[in-house]
Amino acid sequence: AVRDADVLVLALHGGTGEDGTLQALLDVVGVPYTGSGALGSALAMDKDVAKRLFRDAGVPTADWLMAPATSDAAGAAVGWPCIVKPSKQGSTVGLSKVQGPADFDAAVAQAFLHDDEVMIERFVPGRELTVGVLDGMALAVGEIVPQHELFDYECKYTPGMSEQIFPADIPAEIAAEAQRLSLLAHQALKLGSYSRIDFRLDPAGTLWCLEANTLPGMTATSLLPQSAAAAGLAFDLLCERICTGARGGR
Repeated sequence: AVRDADVLVLALHGGTGEDGTLQALLDVVGVPYTGSGALGSALAMDKDVAKRLFRDAGVPTADWLMAPATSDAAGAAVGWPCIVKPSKQGSTVGLSKVQGPADFDAAVAQAFLHDDEVMIERFVPGRELTVGVLDGMALAVGEIVPQHELFDYECKYTPGMSEQIFPADIPAEIAAEAQRLSLLAHQALKLGSYSRIDFRLDPAGTLWCLEANTLPGMTATSLLPQSAAAAGLAFDLLCERICTGARGGR
């Protein structure tokens, strides 16, 4: 059945569906599929590697270090509060905002329940922005306004727990910079025909890249389709473009 498909539309999040494992298998089978290839998928899923590539490409990203690390080392490297999270997970699973040394070890242990690598990252206060990328073009910049301080798992998947604003109500120069950086991030990770790049905009007006999503949600109300719609691309045409990109190779 897989070999007879014109295009496989991948709608998986996290794990072996998004980390390049499935993509490598489909490359062996020789069936076109949507999203990024095995290499790009693996690079984006590993946040430590992705952030190194972001920095090399000139995309600002918050300072970080990897566990194991003492609370003293973490405080010296990234300060308090900080973010502790699994390095190769999505949907903010296992993520904690740590206010100080007293909560640090428990947060690291919690993150290790979800992954064999844990990242300790400087917390960036500010607004949550996202940019869709399609066929080498940055789409509209959107803002996510969660009910919680962080855009956590509950806010992402519970109706009414977050508001999405497309296009974001931000100065034109900041929107243009977010679009420029999203293309640089997409290219740095060798991603395919589409992705979604997430940022924090701090109170000083500086953008910090959080991560790249290689298989962003694709319901009509998901963030990438909203980014496309705000750029004038209807949902059915977005789906067609994505499938055409898959048939054209990555």
